[in-house]
Amino acid sequence: MFRLNYQTAGESHGPALITTITGLPAGLALDMDLINGELARRQGGYGRGGRMKIETDAISFLCGVRLGKTIGAPLVFQIPNRDSRLDDLERTPPVHRPRPGHADLAGSIKWLTTDCRETLERASARETASRVGAGAIARCLLREFGIEVFGFVRQIESARTDVEVTEANWRSLIDVRDASDTYTLDDNATEGQRKAIRKAKEDKDTVGGHVECHVFGLPPGIGSSMDWTTKLDARIAYAVMGIQAFKAVQIGAGTRAGETRGSALHDPIHYDAAKKNEPSIGFVRTSNNAGGLEGGMTNGQPVVVTGTMKPISTLLQGLPSVDLNTKQAERSQYERSDVCAVSAAGVVMENVVAFEIARCFIDKFGGDSMIETQSNFDGYMNLARQLPLA
Repeated sequence: MFRLNYQTAGESHGPALITTITGLPAGLALDMDLINGELARRQGGYGRGGRMKIETDAISFLCGVRLGKTIGAPLVFQIPNRDSRLDDLERTPPVHRPRPGHADLAGSIKWLTTDCRETLERASARETASRVGAGAIARCLLREFGIEVFGFVRQIESARTDVEVTEANWRSLIDVRDASDTYTLDDNATEGQRKAIRKAKEDKDTVGGHVECHVFGLPPGIGSSMDWTTKLDARIAYAVMGIQAFKAVQIGAGTRAGETRGSALHDPIHYDAAKKNEPSIGFVRTSNNAGGLEGGMTNGQPVVVTGTMKPISTLLQGLPSVDLNTKQAERSQYERSDVCAVSAAGVVMENVVAFEIARCFIDKFGGDSMIETQSNFDGYMNLARQLPLA
């Protein structure tokens, strides 16, 4: 079992979302502006539905925190649902006509019922607010060691930004992303993505897209090649594919790796003594097709992850389906939803990636307190910079 872990609970229209995090060292200062800021970003983005006008997501800690710092105990937080109406049958009626692409049909059969309500309440993307909260707490940990995460929307439908993200420019791109209605990196892409979303709304349809995440400041050696369950790229892929409506994940060059010769794909290694005190400990590359991960471990370059979100399964026009009680052909049932949630999905991906990085970081450097973790980290970095050891 992972030392650092979390579990979420709660339904889309239940009283609250509850999250438990175990394995955090004592003494970690929790930046509430960062945490609640990430929750607010998850609620934004052009194409969101009416639910986001109702909720104002913010964390409240129930245990595991004293005077703004972790105490080493399990940490529990809640995010209240203002739109709490799970037992109101008039406003949340049974759902007998499953939506293609959603968990409705499979869940109803699995739990031997013709009412999809219980399945869709838990399968709903509302649950991702918990994962953003957990990831934002993990980011508080990573920042203590100079590790930062930056994510954005690369493409919605066919509208794409080709802006390159680097260690040199990513901080300057934060304001650009946050000023964009779709969380992308240039005005032309923003307008193209808005246009695609508007057209889908007119057509009573939905659209998906691609989101990208970069993690900076990572030293080599986080993760492991000794057991497949400890490979960091595999753990990241698992976490990203666990996000609602995600259908693909890539590390670095991704599928392009299958179309490129090895001599052009693999990133040449050089040593620059002037960069010995940087996280890479002086080992630099002229490219980053590996996406910062080789053999399941960080290699000192930025970790780069791309995720693909499908169009949302709830369409205002409905799709061909059946009534589970009568087995007669019907249009799928409508649940209030978004036209496009790719912007929000990018925020979710950023934070689940951050948690996986933090999980592997704690596996390697963890102690009972932040003081001990810092000492372990500093000791490792000092030894790595002294290679070869006597």
